[in-house]
Amino acid sequence: MKANQLETGKIHHLFLQFVLPAVISMVLVGTQSMVDGLFLGRYASTNAMASVNIAIPYMQMIMGCTMIVCSGTISFLGRTLGEKTEQSNRKAQDIFRSSLLALLFCAVVLMLLGIFANKQLAVWMGANHVLLTDTAHYIRVLAIFIPAISFMVLFGFTARLLGKPQLYLIATIVCLFCNIAMDFIAIKILHLGAMGAALATGFSYVAGLMVTIRPLLEKKNVVNVYRGKFQISLLRHTVLNGSSEGVTSLATAVTVWLFNTALMAYAGEGGVAAFTVINYISNFVILVMFGVADGIGTMVSYNYGAGHLDRVRKILRTALLLNFISGVLIFAVLNIFSQPLIGMFITDQPDITQMAVQGAHLYSFAFLLNGFNIVQSGYQTALGNAANSALIAGSRGLIFIFIGMTLLPKIFEISGVWLTVPFAEIFTVIICMFIDRQEYRKQQRTLKFSKTAETYSD
Repeated sequence: MKANQLETGKIHHLFLQFVLPAVISMVLVGTQSMVDGLFLGRYASTNAMASVNIAIPYMQMIMGCTMIVCSGTISFLGRTLGEKTEQSNRKAQDIFRSSLLALLFCAVVLMLLGIFANKQLAVWMGANHVLLTDTAHYIRVLAIFIPAISFMVLFGFTARLLGKPQLYLIATIVCLFCNIAMDFIAIKILHLGAMGAALATGFSYVAGLMVTIRPLLEKKNVVNVYRGKFQISLLRHTVLNGSSEGVTSLATAVTVWLFNTALMAYAGEGGVAAFTVINYISNFVILVMFGVADGIGTMVSYNYGAGHLDRVRKILRTALLLNFISGVLIFAVLNIFSQPLIGMFITDQPDITQMAVQGAHLYSFAFLLNGFNIVQSGYQTALGNAANSALIAGSRGLIFIFIGMTLLPKIFEISGVWLTVPFAEIFTVIICMFIDRQEYRKQQRTLKFSKTAETYSD
């Protein structure tokens, strides 16, 4: 990567280079779960589809640990390499090596948990006697592929700092096509159901890993798998900085668990199936928003490390605008086209379809606000403000979700379940505005001090 690309390139050009591939990558990753849902809903059963949804908290545990390490690593690496010194290059190598070994440890622990305690996990996540077997099988098979899942993400994210922002996109395209082919074979032809979906997902990540690993095997790159030392102090900073991503994944797992539990009580397996479909559709735009937040991470951290605070604010404003436009579009789509979209997943079950349509209309209000919160959380991570980022992620995904799920269903019954997410996003926006105002004042003081120092030196 050219030394001045992130510092001097036009903002809209950088968005095309870094944010667009990140958005497409995120959407393709999310599309994989939608593909699984389409095959399961049409060629297996709605119960098989619901079983995979019950297992989402386990997948979120995997992605949570992965994103804690990966997001913290990229933010730390970006700010370190932005300093452009020989010492910073050596430090960057140690950061990557420490993260690599930590991620390996986490992957092995989660893999053993999934292999030997899959039934206990399935019960804990809310599977009843109807869904237990499929959920446990899905968890056990997916667990085998956890190292491939984790390392594909780490290597793909790191490649952006090595001047290859499109590599992770290529890997996710490979993943998607591999997943479609495997779903067709495992679910439609071999009738393996939820287990087939897990096999398809796992092998698709193995294929993606083969793509993202290449730059990290080149010794000429400033960051690779050969150099660097494990340093617990660097790992501590990395994990702390990426903690908000862990909170986000934990929040997603808790949200799914709360929704599944509430809907199981109100509407049984049909309610869980309805939520599963809404989750598939809504995840599409959520991943666009997370892709924007993820894509600006490298740009923000590098420019922040280099002291270009005006560029940092421009990047933030552009990202917020993009996510707001995405939110308005999905709000319109869910209110106008919810019936045919849900019909792609559920056929010949009008009661479940109608429940999902009504839920989608209420749930859609969240998209007018959550893009703002998602960008603000990612922005704070890129700046190294782990506590602020974790507060935002925890507010929208844990604190206000729990409050909403406790209060709203008592007042509005099942409609209160669907309104919980919009409720959480409204209150998180208020917190985000306060945090961003404080950060802006801090940056203005830094700019003023820098200009005063330059004047004095002249």
